Order: sequence, then C-alpha cells, then structure tokens
Amino acid sequence: MNRMDLLNDVLLSLIPIMVAIDALGTLPIFVAMTEGMKTHQRRAIVRQSIVTAFLITIGFTFLGRAVFSALGILVEDFMIAGGTVLLIIAVLDIVRAGEKRTVISSTFGVVPFGTPLIAGPATLTTTLVLVGNYGYLPVILSLIVNILLAWFIFAQADRIINFIGVSGSRAFAKVASLLLAAIAVKMIRSGLFMLIEG
Repeated sequence: MNRMDLLNDVLLSLIPIMVAIDALGTLPIFVAMTEGMKTHQRRAIVRQSIVTAFLITIGFTFLGRAVFSALGILVEDFMIAGGTVLLIIAVLDIVRAGEKRTVISSTFGVVPFGTPLIAGPATLTTTLVLVGNYGYLPVILSLIVNILLAWFIFAQADRIINFIGVSGSRAFAKVASLLLAAIAVKMIRSGLFMLIEG
C-alpha cells in the first residue's frame, strides 16, 4: 500500500469512527457527572477514560470476532448490556435529583466513561467493520487521531464549566441525565431490533 492509498483509507475511516465515538455528544454528560470535582480529579478521569477506550477498542479490533465467537456473544448482546448499564446510571442520577451527589468511584473513568460511552458498541462495531474494508493500519491510525481529539475535547471541560456557571451546570446535569437515559434506551432498542431481525 502506497502513502496516498494509506492516507485515503485513513480519511475514509476517520469520519465513521468520529461519529461512533461522538465525543462532543458525550461531553455534556461528562460535564454534568463531574460537577463539583477538582481539576486534577477531572483530568485523572479523562486520562483513565481515554486510555480505557483506546485499549478496549484496539483489543476488540484484533480479538473481537474470536472472543465473541468463543463465548457465544453477539454484538447485539453487547449493545443491550452496555445500554442497561447506562440506563441504571441515568435513572439513579435522576432519582437523586436535589440530593448530594455520590462520590465518584476510582473506576468511574473505566465505566461508564471509558466504556460504554466512548468505546461503546457503535465504536467497537464500526472499527471491526472498517478493518474488514480497509485493513488494520488505516483503522488504527484513524482511531488514534479520534482518541486524541476526544482527549482534547474532554480536557476543555473546565472551561465549559466556568463558562456556564454553577447554576447552568446543575441545570445541565438534569438534561444530561435524561440524555444519557435516552442514549441507553437507544442502545438497548438497537440491540433488540438487531436480534429480532437476525
């Protein structure tokens, strides 16, 4: 593969992975759920979530089909499981409206931010399909670019919080919880429809 072909394949892989990761769409949820945290804590969660998302996606790209086949797991099963986890988190956050927020655990960057929000079923499935179309190298390069872009976007969370203020952040949190619940339902619905159609 020459450089022009590689560049073309990287560009063709870049947009689908960007849409699947949807860092901008996830940012409101990140801002809302890390409200009141100190800068160094938020940065630690960002690092944890980005590293987790990258490792999971890379691992899934190389081993996904084999692991799923060995365990008898379908992509649809993964979508339903991921959606259920997100739905539980969203419902708990909505139910606790007005109460003091619970302390975020040390693994919060792994679940739910690293996976299934960043490295969710859409990201994992997209990379697996793209590898079949363009090969490993272009897809991995596209993934690295997108992961770095997501890192940059989440790193700007402090500025966003400062811009919208405390009241705006709290109002945002309620909307973000509903948004998270909607994303979860969509993941579960998509998984169920794929199972039924399959």
